[in-house]
Amino acid sequence: MQENGIKNPNASLIDLGINAAIANWNLSSAALTAKTLELNQGVLNDLDALCVNTGKFTGRSPKDKFTVKDAITENTVDWGDVNIPFDAQAFDALYTKVCNYLSGKELWVRDAYACADPAFRLNIRVINETPWANLFCNDLFLRPTAEEIQSQNPDWIIVQAPSFQADPVVDGTRQANFTIVNFTRKIILIGGSGYTGEMKKGIFGVLNFVLPHEHSVLSMHCSANEGKDGDVALFFGLSGTGKTTLSADPNRALIGDDEHGWAKGSVFNFEGGCYAKCIDLSAEKEPQIYKAIKPGALLENIVLPTVLILLMDLLLKILALHTLSIILTTQKRLLMEAIQRISSF
Repeated sequence: MQENGIKNPNASLIDLGINAAIANWNLSSAALTAKTLELNQGVLNDLDALCVNTGKFTGRSPKDKFTVKDAITENTVDWGDVNIPFDAQAFDALYTKVCNYLSGKELWVRDAYACADPAFRLNIRVINETPWANLFCNDLFLRPTAEEIQSQNPDWIIVQAPSFQADPVVDGTRQANFTIVNFTRKIILIGGSGYTGEMKKGIFGVLNFVLPHEHSVLSMHCSANEGKDGDVALFFGLSGTGKTTLSADPNRALIGDDEHGWAKGSVFNFEGGCYAKCIDLSAEKEPQIYKAIKPGALLENIVLPTVLILLMDLLLKILALHTLSIILTTQKRLLMEAIQRISSF
């Protein structure tokens, strides 16, 4: 196996059952962007932010999200239409199939973590089939230092294989795509969907169980910011209701735009970036978010002007016009560093 990048010397994909041809560890955002362009998987907009199309799925698929029912979850999860149980042995078999499918491929691996409060830090290792999905993880999760990477071991693993298609009859899924969380093995297994939000919300679901159940910490779906006197405001709401917009106040320090924990003496962000809608975005209405569209940012399912698409097709020969014609949602990834006056938590 050829390995590139920086990593813990003891870290190995082989230990996870994956024998990749090439494993790219913790590459820079510039390198991941360049590789995405090289593979014809995206284009740059006029601000040099990377634009990609996630394919069939432009949002999460809640009916295809499962939790393994085992000794940890059997009597602690409220099973039903939201928390759908999955058989442990079926998970093991499907995990092996996905790992075999990824073996022999070029993969992208990232070490990250969730929870800005060090008392609740959750180390994550993500294995991606595409470089732009790995860029998403760099932008959205918290980023360890190069020194920390050398010794970091994961608490949880995410294996994402968008081009793998499950067989519902054999694998026990509802259809070809799936996201399955296993609390015993501490693995999130994703297949059949290129929508990167499955990874983000997969970790959020883990924290929604771990923090209240093990640490008596309230997990919250909200944005948060802080005033000069240390006063914290929380903005609750479903996706698309304005949490990011309301929290991006130039007169207050941003804590985060979507997922937070409330512990004794601490309101802290789970993430290291923002995940905002781009619909009707303008420099006048939301200047901080608009300014974050720059190199290193990832824009998902963005409709580029026809003239620009044709120009890119002509000069770069990357995408045919029709590849950007089926667009259902408009979202982007924003690096937390791009938003001014960020609070430490």
